[in-house]
Amino acid sequence: MTDELVHLDVMAGVGTITLDSPHNRNALSRQLVGELSQRLDAAAQDSAVRAVVLTHTGGTFCAGADLGEAREGGMAEGTKTLLRLLRDIVTLPKPVVGRIDGNVRAGGLGLVGACDIVIASESSSFAFTEARLGLTPAIISLTVLPRLDSRAAGRFFLTGERFGGAVAERIGLVTCSAADVEAVLEEILAGLRAGSPQGLAESKRLVTGDVLARLEQHGDEMVELSARLFGSEEALEGMTSFLQRRPPRWAVGGSS
Repeated sequence: MTDELVHLDVMAGVGTITLDSPHNRNALSRQLVGELSQRLDAAAQDSAVRAVVLTHTGGTFCAGADLGEAREGGMAEGTKTLLRLLRDIVTLPKPVVGRIDGNVRAGGLGLVGACDIVIASESSSFAFTEARLGLTPAIISLTVLPRLDSRAAGRFFLTGERFGGAVAERIGLVTCSAADVEAVLEEILAGLRAGSPQGLAESKRLVTGDVLARLEQHGDEMVELSARLFGSEEALEGMTSFLQRRPPRWAVGGSS
């Protein structure tokens, strides 16, 4: 039996979905993505669930693609699966609240962008690291760019710099950065519990319209771009150097 990597617990009208693969920093492996899709569907079908909380174990919410699988050529189908997963979150007829107390990297930021509300601890850190690996935030741009200040997107997509919770809030990536994540989460959930299922679903449709339009209009294009880059020589070098903990051959001065 393969250990479960994603759990769903329902209590007091809230379905809490927990990413629980700390050994690889909750990377988007085939198993984790498949189980996450299943838990989202179960929450959608459960009439007792008014809202969904997406959270994690360990010090990383999600590190992005599973580079071990990607280096072995497993990303052709994985890019399509990631697109479907992001669309599942955006179109779920119930609000999805991201609860983050740790690091988020690369593809994990696509999950953040797909959530309706995101609460991050002040100590959380974020980075779009794709350009450093010979890649680009192709598919996740569909959920992230509608949220971000355009100048901030230009800076952080290109440089791969790390930034904290306060900056993530200022540029629109998260709803709020808090010292006490649980207190803010409970305040948000109290408001969602007061909403009717119909009212929440239709209100969510209004505020996610732009994100969904991007997914539908540019999804195939971004899947093709992502798959092409993952299969490139530069990406192979980038992923290999990351796994070997060394600078890639194109890095000038060994910056990190």
